[in-house]
Amino acid sequence: MSIIPSRDLFDIHSEGQFNSAALAVFRFQAKYNLIYKRYLEALRRDPDMIMDYHDIPFMPVSFFRDHDIYCAQCTPDIKFLSSGTTGMLRSHHSVADLKLYEESFTRGFSLFYGDPSQYAFIALLPSYADREGSSLVYMVKGLMRLSGNNLGGFFLDNTDALFDAITKARDNGLKVMLIGVTFALLDLAEKHPHDLNDVIIMETGGMKGRRKEIIREELHEILCQAFNIESVHSEYGMTELLSQAYSSGKGLFYTPPWMKILIRDSHDPLYHTTDVNCNGGISIIDLANVWSCSFLSTSDLGRLTESGAFEILGRFDNSDLRGCNLLLSI
Repeated sequence: MSIIPSRDLFDIHSEGQFNSAALAVFRFQAKYNLIYKRYLEALRRDPDMIMDYHDIPFMPVSFFRDHDIYCAQCTPDIKFLSSGTTGMLRSHHSVADLKLYEESFTRGFSLFYGDPSQYAFIALLPSYADREGSSLVYMVKGLMRLSGNNLGGFFLDNTDALFDAITKARDNGLKVMLIGVTFALLDLAEKHPHDLNDVIIMETGGMKGRRKEIIREELHEILCQAFNIESVHSEYGMTELLSQAYSSGKGLFYTPPWMKILIRDSHDPLYHTTDVNCNGGISIIDLANVWSCSFLSTSDLGRLTESGAFEILGRFDNSDLRGCNLLLSI
């Protein structure tokens, strides 16, 4: 069993390099990931005949809920679990090498925000912090560790301590990043508005059943007014991915070089368009997923922009892959 070294996965500077790396990972996973291999066989796709990453078949991300998507021979370092209500079948992501995940989120964060040692990280993640197996909590803890200071932390109901931590970080000349799940940030905005004009506020999306869903523009307007900030940052990630995309405002997300977003036809889940500003299903290439599956079709609806960013426009319902009956055989 062989695969390209991890240093090559993160050392991509051109479209040609990405294509070569993506094809190498694809052929490796097509051979050793038994679920993905069966999926390709059901589609009657020969991996050796695919020469461009746009033509790689993308596996539905829901397979992580029903199958163990894993192609390493070693015992996983950890198994990340998605959030979910009691009794709900949750997606699980077996991670063969935690160092690979740590390198991915560290490099990704540093690419968009600089050295983590410049920050104090304030986490408002009540729906994640109180359960095991959260990849988001693992990432935030890792960034806190890399910050080299103890001025950040996880906060639940103690808002006084949260704002005190922000003040102490400011006094120590650190940048402050407040990263929170949507419903918790809204609660904070409504009950404890503060002038946080020099704080980066990053929402991770989702109400997790705690509040009524609202559109991103409305959410960001509420947070901007409550905290006297010009824009709200966002993180796009999921249990099934080992990389993240980031937005510094207006819902425009950018990916690191080892990650790409493709837009698939809303009526044909096997076709992807290269046209910008076309709405469709979001498919993701995450080369850091080398030991699971790097080619995933999601239930998110979005579009690419001329600037190379992507937007999230909503989600499909459960019929998003209807018409592809081959999925039923997996």
